[in-house]
Amino acid sequence: MTLTAAVVQLAPGKDKQANLATIEGHLRAAAARGARLAVLPEYAVFTVPAMDDRFVESAEPLDGPTVTRLAEMGTELDLTIVAGVNEPAGEGRIHNTLVGLQGGEVRAVYRKVHLYDAFGYKESDKVDAADPSVPQLLEVDGFTVGMQTCYDLRFPETSRTLVDAGADVLALPAEWVPGPLKEYHWNTLLRARAIENTTYVLAADQCAPTGAGNSVVLDPMGIALAGVGEAAGIAVAELDRARLDHVRTVNPALQLRRYAVNPREVR
Repeated sequence: MTLTAAVVQLAPGKDKQANLATIEGHLRAAAARGARLAVLPEYAVFTVPAMDDRFVESAEPLDGPTVTRLAEMGTELDLTIVAGVNEPAGEGRIHNTLVGLQGGEVRAVYRKVHLYDAFGYKESDKVDAADPSVPQLLEVDGFTVGMQTCYDLRFPETSRTLVDAGADVLALPAEWVPGPLKEYHWNTLLRARAIENTTYVLAADQCAPTGAGNSVVLDPMGIALAGVGEAAGIAVAELDRARLDHVRTVNPALQLRRYAVNPREVR
């Protein structure tokens, strides 16, 4: 059993229609290479350099025109799509939201739990953090896909919660802001999440100037199956159930662990 999956790397700006046109081109290229699942970056359809009111003003509900257009692309191309969008969350606020689109519908939603209030950035100025909740998962060609976002990568319990719910693929859209050692952190943490959870990881980052690039598909041993460097583009790879089962047999870390993940109340 296999699943062909793609990660899409781009540098979205503030023109939604231009961003959607760019996304469509990448999705068509992925579908032409046999992809059945495509992961887009965080804030894939609207990005500006600062977390300000422009994110709020451009936000749309999940039944709005942007998500509807992405769902139409998925239907036409027979693709399951994971994409990051900015969703209204009350007066002057948004959620940093991932949607899992399948069969022309929103089948799974994840709202970012850990906000990027680090390295001189303050996402919480405009974004509401979601409370941890039971993961919504996607089934694609026999694989179970869980979703998490960018800064969540620095909190290993986020990935472990998805794996405990049944995920064997982690879809990780990001706008991993460039800076000293940031590429090193990104590459190291992605491999750690793949290895410790014995899962495939589909990491889709924005590229310069808003992201650090280095989008990648990792196997359950942390091996890169395909990747994108610093420029816009796609990476496509085949996920193999036999490989996943083999890794989980020789490294039964999930069975041997003795700790569970429990959310804590934020003070």
